[in-house]
Amino acid sequence: MSRIGKNPIVIPNGVEVNFDNNILTVKGSKGELAQEIDSSISMVIAENIITFSRSTEMPEHRSKHGLYRALTQNMITGVSEGFKKELEVVGVGFRANVSGQQLELSLGFSHAIILEVPKQVKVTAFTEKGKSPVVTLESFDKQLLGQVAAKIRSFRKPEPYKGKGIKFVGEELRRKAGKSAGKK
Repeated sequence: MSRIGKNPIVIPNGVEVNFDNNILTVKGSKGELAQEIDSSISMVIAENIITFSRSTEMPEHRSKHGLYRALTQNMITGVSEGFKKELEVVGVGFRANVSGQQLELSLGFSHAIILEVPKQVKVTAFTEKGKSPVVTLESFDKQLLGQVAAKIRSFRKPEPYKGKGIKFVGEELRRKAGKSAGKK
């Protein structure tokens, strides 16, 4: 059996889980999420515990077993606790401003980049004097949060020589030596 797929999921207090016609709906204090579950994976909800099992040992069914268990766990965690990602904007003159659901980034281009953030994602920007601006994204939907964070990072990925660009807080960058390192 799948090591991830066979682990049961405990439903915390305040979270409501419904499974009807292969559609899983999870509702909690932060929001509501829905996910379609493949018919080859069976799901049983009993006494605040969810268990998953698969119909056959085919590789396709084995991979989906762990996938749907992980997606369900992320949905339950999201509607009860939520998820958070922080991005650091590194570079001289690079700025980040938020007005409503619009994120405005000045990244050294001739124009400012304005991104309309989905309403399920809460965005804030914090700038402290002498430090790089930090953009914080919070949401109950882990997939959407990851997509928005990746989109923001794609505007200016960190370059390997000086590390300028948008990076995740705590991300380790592989730095390269400049031209002078090769000469002797």
